[in-house]
Amino acid sequence: MVESYSADITRAKPGCILFLLDMSSSMTDPFEHGMTRAGFLADALNRTLTELAAACKRTDGVRHYFDIGLLTYSGNAAQAGLAGKLAGRTLVSIADLAANPVRVERRIRKEPDGAGGIIEVEVPFPVFFEPQPTGATPMCSALRKATRVVAEWCETHAASFPPIVMHITDGEATDGQPGEVEAAARTLTNLRTSDGYALLINLHIAGGGAPVRFPMQESAVPQNPSALALFRSSSTLPPPLLERCFRRGLHVQAGSRAYIHNGAMEDVVAVFDIGTKAAAERTALTPAER
Repeated sequence: MVESYSADITRAKPGCILFLLDMSSSMTDPFEHGMTRAGFLADALNRTLTELAAACKRTDGVRHYFDIGLLTYSGNAAQAGLAGKLAGRTLVSIADLAANPVRVERRIRKEPDGAGGIIEVEVPFPVFFEPQPTGATPMCSALRKATRVVAEWCETHAASFPPIVMHITDGEATDGQPGEVEAAARTLTNLRTSDGYALLINLHIAGGGAPVRFPMQESAVPQNPSALALFRSSSTLPPPLLERCFRRGLHVQAGSRAYIHNGAMEDVVAVFDIGTKAAAERTALTPAER
């Protein structure tokens, strides 16, 4: 099969985006600007899901262009991460997600006032995910569960744009060696639709040292087994994701891996943007009636 990553995303051929989030106890540690790692990750994810729902909205409402999944892992296992009416569901349509936030908060956003100044505006902020970090880091179990979810989806969506999995962690697996992490991730990225292999983006946050963003070679990555395992198991960025990176001003090229080591807040935002908007732009290529 040819890997093209060019399939349009329609209601007949929806896409799949799966978020895989480390919620071990270390995610309660400080990140930046007085926020915890888990708190910032939740805010970024909730904002991303709201933006994705808006991108799927047409005159008749939010259309089922995507199946959205959220798995969190902590303690000894991975579990479905959505709450409220969607609790326990591994994949939901973007339309169901948009219609069922846990709650809608009011947040303050700064905007230009049109006269050279800045004003504060109160805006709605839907909450779909509430973090509950605790315990260990069962990364192998999480990757295996994500593999089962992606495999089932690919079986029923064989002609769709390949699934995109965004994995964010701040630590090392506590349920297996780095080689087992790599093997579990490889099983995931060996799954495919007719349009290409499933895509895995790995982001390691809050480590020591400068960020390493989208490297091409192992020599650019810290030479420790855990970092190398995540690098080796990360997908090579296909054209739609490369294009999105270019538009964000990121330094990538053909052959860059979908991996960031020692990521900062801006990298969480970038990964969510790259993974969702590169796919959402495939819906813009389809006729309105689709």
